[in-house]
Order: sequence, then C-alpha cells, then structure tokens
Amino acid sequence: MAGSKHLLDLKHAGRRGGVVVLAAASLLGIMTAPASASSWSSYLSNAAPGYESRRWADNGGRTNIKFTGCADDWTNSHVAVQLFKDTFGPDPYYSSQRYSECFKGSSSTSSGWWEDHGSGDYYFDVNGALFGVHVWVDDVTVNY
Repeated sequence: MAGSKHLLDLKHAGRRGGVVVLAAASLLGIMTAPASASSWSSYLSNAAPGYESRRWADNGGRTNIKFTGCADDWTNSHVAVQLFKDTFGPDPYYSSQRYSECFKGSSSTSSGWWEDHGSGDYYFDVNGALFGVHVWVDDVTVNY
C-alpha cells in the first residue's frame, strides 16, 4: 500500500508540473509577438504608367518592394514606385521611390522601404507621373 501512495504522489506532482509548464508556455506565447511577415512575388510585363499591383493585407509595419532586372521603352534608367493604401475614397499615398539599380542588368536589384503606415490593404503603382513609359521587371517581390 505504501508503494501505491508513493505512485499517486508522483502522479499528482507530475500533473502539477505539467500545469506549471503549460501555464508558462501560454504566458510566453502571449508575451511573444507573432511572426506575421508575409510576401508575394510576380513580374511586370509592359506595365503602363499608373499600373496598379495586386493588393495585399498589411498589418502596418514595414513594407519592402524589390525589383530585379528592369527595362523600359524610353530611357532604361529608372522607374518610380509609390505605395498606396486601398480605401473607399481617394487612396492615400506614401513616398515615391526612384529605382535605378535594377536597370544595370538582369540580376541587378532596386529595393525600397516604407515604414509605419498603419494596417490595411495596400498596392503600389509604377511611373504614375511618367506619360507613356512602359516597364518590364523580371522579378517583383513584396515583403510586408
């Protein structure tokens, strides 16, 4: 009988230990920010001025838009990339960035960062102010 009582004490101690470990793991899970970084990739082919990319849902942290292997039908020197928030009214926009490095070869990359813009649905446009210039980009990657 003494052996049975000892086994029951161990069983209860094991449950208490498991509860403590589970509680600690839950607490740490609450305190740890979830990894919510996402991305998508595509390409641009003959994108006209004002072309709008696909939309993505962003939690509002940092957004990186990267172009690799760029060409256009005019100067082959740069493309303007601007981030917009998709809304029901006029879409608010964030700074425009000029990408030129990606025009130096098929593996050359230009990259821009937009920070702290709030959560919502976003998209970018290319060459919104350059009339008639079409753009080709071998690889577009958006990290958000």
